[in-house]
Amino acid sequence: MQSPPPTISDHRLSLLAEAPLPTRFGSFQLYVFRWEDEGEAAALGLSNEHIALVMGDVRGGQRVPVRVHSECMTSEVFGSLKCDCKEQLERSQQMMAEHGTGVLLYLRQEGRGIGLVNKVRAYALQAAGANTIQANELLHLPVEARHYDMAAAMLRHFGVESIDLMTNNPAKLEGLESLGIQVEGRIPVLIDANPYSRGYLEVKQAQMHHELPQVSRGGAGARVRVKS
Repeated sequence: MQSPPPTISDHRLSLLAEAPLPTRFGSFQLYVFRWEDEGEAAALGLSNEHIALVMGDVRGGQRVPVRVHSECMTSEVFGSLKCDCKEQLERSQQMMAEHGTGVLLYLRQEGRGIGLVNKVRAYALQAAGANTIQANELLHLPVEARHYDMAAAMLRHFGVESIDLMTNNPAKLEGLESLGIQVEGRIPVLIDANPYSRGYLEVKQAQMHHELPQVSRGGAGARVRVKS
């Protein structure tokens, strides 16, 4: 089966640079893309440069493990315990290495698309007692402002035929399918809660419908592949 032709949106994607990247999980090829964003990204201080890490030969691949990951500076750089973002990122790289192939799309959509400044403002409200949803609402911001057009365009650039999406978020799966990506299955990326992240994960489970059974059980649960 051949990849579908590029869409109008795909033409907003430009490859800027690539190079091999050795990591403690194995060797990836690193790609940097520019996405010409016509929305509010610039106003929110979001970057229009996005990253792909590719392991193995994925062109024409079916059921390629794919992680679509949004930037989280507080966790991934500074070691914040308020969320599980860094652990999900590293677990995804590890699983790709075990599989031998995979694509990790690192999207510069800090704070579920509200930008770093607003994310830190939301953190301040959370410190005063609001949860992650209430904090965004108090700031008159959307709870979920990410979009995945650039992720779909990158997957088409690499000629990936179908994917197994590494996520706990059914909305992300539905979003990619609506953009023409064939999602064959879902691979959970379950991380144990800590005392600082438990409330955040409970809200994601109860109100944002993330599939996080380990939060209810108090453990990480089984790492299994399930059909979408």
